[in-house]
Amino acid sequence: MPRIDAPTVAEHRAQQHEALLDAARDLLLDGGWAALSFSALARRTGLARPTVYSYFRTKEDVVLALCKTELPLVAAEIAKAVRQAANPRDQVAAFVRAQLRAAQQRPYRIAHTLVTAPLSAPTRQAVVALHRELTPTAAPLFARLGHPHPELAARLLQGLINSAVLALSAGEPARRVARVTVAAALDGLGQLAEDQLAED
Repeated sequence: MPRIDAPTVAEHRAQQHEALLDAARDLLLDGGWAALSFSALARRTGLARPTVYSYFRTKEDVVLALCKTELPLVAAEIAKAVRQAANPRDQVAAFVRAQLRAAQQRPYRIAHTLVTAPLSAPTRQAVVALHRELTPTAAPLFARLGHPHPELAARLLQGLINSAVLALSAGEPARRVARVTVAAALDGLGQLAEDQLAED
């Protein structure tokens, strides 16, 4: 058993939990779902397999714990980018660009690694729910633009961003993907809001 190097048992367990999540993140990003196993986690962390099982019962438990850790980091970056934008149109553009930047960073890539993982239906639903709860929506931005259907526009925008992330994964240049995606968001979804205002 690894030596306890924290002031309390609770802090020691928190350190081990964090080490396991760090190892799981690396395994998923380096080798995908197949690379994530309790044996691999034990090897990466120097913990015994029974210790790993004391934190997680299944691989899917590991995935859910990772999402709960990583998604708030992504959300904070998106929220910061939106706050720094000057007006609603710029905020939509910032929302898009922030998500695309995040998609190229390690935390966000976890979610996309899991897209093709053989997760059970309840776990997949839980991951989707966590994504919905822990990452911001563009609905308030479209509402500020005067869009007649901000919730629908936000869902469509997220679909556009998800497609853009797939384009990045396929090797499309990041700057081109960002430029085309922002244009589609503003000239398509955003334009409807402007047209609506012009009609009123």
